[in-house]
Amino acid sequence: MKRIFWAADSTVQNNDVTTYPQTGIGQVFPMFVKEGVFVLNHAKNGRSTKSFMDEGRLDAIDMEIGEGDFLFIQFGHNDEKKEDLTRYTEPFSTYIENLKTYIDVARTHGAYPVLITPIERRHFNENHKLKDSMHTDYVAGMKEAAEKYNVPLVDLFTMSRAALEQAGEEESRKWHMNFDAGQYENYPDGNDDNTHLRYEGALLYAGLIAKGLSALGGIYWELIVDGAEKYWK
Repeated sequence: MKRIFWAADSTVQNNDVTTYPQTGIGQVFPMFVKEGVFVLNHAKNGRSTKSFMDEGRLDAIDMEIGEGDFLFIQFGHNDEKKEDLTRYTEPFSTYIENLKTYIDVARTHGAYPVLITPIERRHFNENHKLKDSMHTDYVAGMKEAAEKYNVPLVDLFTMSRAALEQAGEEESRKWHMNFDAGQYENYPDGNDDNTHLRYEGALLYAGLIAKGLSALGGIYWELIVDGAEKYWK
């Protein structure tokens, strides 16, 4: 039995019927792994590397993760929030230091840490071109941590940005919690959310993570079910 533990935010978390159609990447990722690989999704809405630890969520993983397991570490969206000191981290200091703590939790137990850069937000300008990203420094910080601590990295940010650019403003709308009034019972007035995902978006980005893991080869490629490549964009 192989286990994937996931420490992350709302773009990854499991959802229930009260927030439908919102769907997290970790919620659908089990579709991309082989039989005998189990996903334990600890992702939680609104958390940063800092608040996830402060609430004891990393401690819960620390108590359960074991030799041969995997720890997927995917943060950035909420680390950016300068106005909220309970979540904010500086991208080239405290963010990297926090990532090191997650990495150490995995390695102390003989598990394999994997860093995953945050997904890009669906923000297009008046010319229908994707705007410059707010994530840039945090993506760079995570890549610096990956190199500094010799940790494999899946660059979901770059892949998601490319997918958004290729699909365009209108086609990519179906991936996100962005829809008109009357479509969903939970959102009678519609919704305008270009960060969180619907099923189509979660499936897309889970597939891109599977693609990134397959490209790493070895034990990471061995997690992914045969035939998953048909869902890679």
